[in-house]
Amino acid sequence: QTSMKNMERELVCPVCKEMYKQPLALPCTHNVCHVCASEVLLQHGHLWRAPGWLEGLGAGTTGRDGGGDETFCPADPHARLPPAGFGTYPGRKRGAVHPQTVSFPCPACQRDVDLGERGLGSLFRNLTLERVVERYRQTINISAAIMCQFCKPPQLEATKGCTECKSSFCNECFKLYHPWGTQKAQHEPTPPTLTFRPKGLMCPEHKEEVTHYCKTCQRLVCQLCRVRRTHTSHKITPVLSAYQALREKLTKSLAYILSSQDTVQTQIAELEETVKHTEV
Repeated sequence: QTSMKNMERELVCPVCKEMYKQPLALPCTHNVCHVCASEVLLQHGHLWRAPGWLEGLGAGTTGRDGGGDETFCPADPHARLPPAGFGTYPGRKRGAVHPQTVSFPCPACQRDVDLGERGLGSLFRNLTLERVVERYRQTINISAAIMCQFCKPPQLEATKGCTECKSSFCNECFKLYHPWGTQKAQHEPTPPTLTFRPKGLMCPEHKEEVTHYCKTCQRLVCQLCRVRRTHTSHKITPVLSAYQALREKLTKSLAYILSSQDTVQTQIAELEETVKHTEV
């Protein structure tokens, strides 16, 4: 158990403190998630362009995944790419006239790592580490078998989960507690788990859970949406903050409407009386 915990610490990104997703290998031999690296560069005033292996952003292929060049990530997917020698290069700061090298602050060794003029485009995706993370996840899932919560002893291993019921079931118990023709029959089965989280809204473009709200566009965005040039100068806040602000606004509006209800009803009665008097 101790060795597994030690291994898990080695598979955690130093920025987001979660297991690596699409890790990039830095020149200092440390690794960082692609989204995390993009956010760090944006915080330091650098624009970026997506490596070709990043799916869903319209880029070509690059590096060890198939060769080729990266492509810019325009705000409009149908926009033409800027010609060579024009526009924003990875590593050029906003407003810079000439390309400059990117200095990336490694969160693991606390050093500024030189990425050159290409920025993230010069880094390779650490496929070996990515496979290790995936195998570790599979090992954890296999070793921690989840049992049905409704079987009479001896319990059978759970094969389905239900987010609405917040429970895990074997096949027979799932059918028993979700009888045909009832509201529960509409519940969608999910993989069994011990911790049920409410089903989050997913970004239709990147298939990632939305975590922020863009006030400028008035839409929910995921982590990958945030690092695109579309939202470079937009006001973006966490979903919870946007929810609380909107809730307070609606609560005040509702309170005003309810407080004015008696006055409005009185005015309506007076108008109806005037209509009757006019008809007479």
